[in-house]
Amino acid sequence: MFHSTKAVAVRPFIAGCLIALFAASPLSAAEDGDKVVATVNGTKITEADVAIAAQDYAQDLAQVPEAVRRNLLVGVLVDMHVLAEASLAEGRDKDPEVQKQLEYVRLRTLRDSYFNDDKSLQPEEAAIKALYDEKYGDFEGPKEVHARHILVKTEDEAKELIKELDGGKDFAELAKEKSTGPSGPQGGDLGFFTKERMVKPFAEAAFAMEPGAYSKEPVKTDFGWHVIKVEEVRSQPAPSFEAVKNQLRVEAIRNHYNKVMEELKAKADITIVEDDAAKADADNADADKSAQ
Repeated sequence: MFHSTKAVAVRPFIAGCLIALFAASPLSAAEDGDKVVATVNGTKITEADVAIAAQDYAQDLAQVPEAVRRNLLVGVLVDMHVLAEASLAEGRDKDPEVQKQLEYVRLRTLRDSYFNDDKSLQPEEAAIKALYDEKYGDFEGPKEVHARHILVKTEDEAKELIKELDGGKDFAELAKEKSTGPSGPQGGDLGFFTKERMVKPFAEAAFAMEPGAYSKEPVKTDFGWHVIKVEEVRSQPAPSFEAVKNQLRVEAIRNHYNKVMEELKAKADITIVEDDAAKADADNADADKSAQ
């Protein structure tokens, strides 16, 4: 039986892995790639080989001090050559399983070469900026409040603070003098925050106030008693271009990857053979869902 639905489900995962690879570390040799770093029985190991190995072992190298990574990779390549020659001497390259693995590596290398030679996978700044304008040009985020607060231990202390504010005391100065919270030295300044970021009683009180107003009644939370002043209310602004630039770059690569794959697959004769056992499992799962 022939079917393609199962294969489609795994494509986003595979595409994501490829995109992460292309975005983070495009396949490339070192600038002085022809420089010989070692020889094994006359076979040269070059800086280009080291650069390729560095990508292959990138995850493992993350745990290794940078100062020793290069020497470690050279040692790995030397070992690889020695073992490969021993394997060839025993004729292991004729083994069908080994030949399948060699073919897989060949396919993977050709795939990576195709995408890394495609310059549009490294979009220009202008293209990324255009994507930013498209996504965030009319962005309007959730409501945010810029507030200060004074935190004290008792309700009576909080009521006394409100009296001082009513008498004209400066909120920020009073926060510096009396607040037990970590924002006290900054005049109780909490910056901008969305409603979800604060505990419920505090958030409800702050978001119900107008800019310039302060609490007329103390607000109790698990942290103590608060007197709150709202400085400003706004809609959360769009993230800056620099903050989302890398994310947009990956998105541009993903969009191009999907476009190229659609075009290439449209020209290819593709047949996917569905595994009978997998189909039976899927059918059983669908039957179980229908019975619920």
